Amino acid sequence: MPTKRPNERYLGHEMRIPISDDGQVAAYVWPIRIVRIQGIPCGGPTVGIEVQNQEIARFDCHQARGHWHGGRYDPENPNDSQKHFPEGLSEVADQVAWAFAKIRDDAADLVRAAEFTDAAEGVQAEMVAAAVETLSAHLAGQGDLRSKAIADNLIQG
Repeated sequence: MPTKRPNERYLGHEMRIPISDDGQVAAYVWPIRIVRIQGIPCGGPTVGIEVQNQEIARFDCHQARGHWHGGRYDPENPNDSQKHFPEGLSEVADQVAWAFAKIRDDAADLVRAAEFTDAAEGVQAEMVAAAVETLSAHLAGQGDLRSKAIADNLIQG
């Protein structure tokens, strides 16, 4: 699961699904992760990949402040690995769709980029595709928690 920091809040029920034959690589989703970025409360779904319960790729779908982390991602120093979503992806739904597609298409490469070469060999394309479908359905089934968080003044819209 994503690294939880004391100043963050999470809404909804997380889900984690193995995507490797030995179960050491998994994909996950948190329906809403609420953080402060440069003092501004923001939030949205967070999806990612972990290896041996260590987060190695994370996609923070926070609308205008959305971004992702990969490569040699260090949860203690996340700014060192922060990447921007592709140009034009400023809506949460678009960021989530891109993140799920990135995981579906490049999971093994994301694991390799985090220097877990042996674990990357166990990633199974069929498991990844099924996990992405299940995680996406789970996220949709959680309802519109982002609008609720905005209405409850937990994040800015």
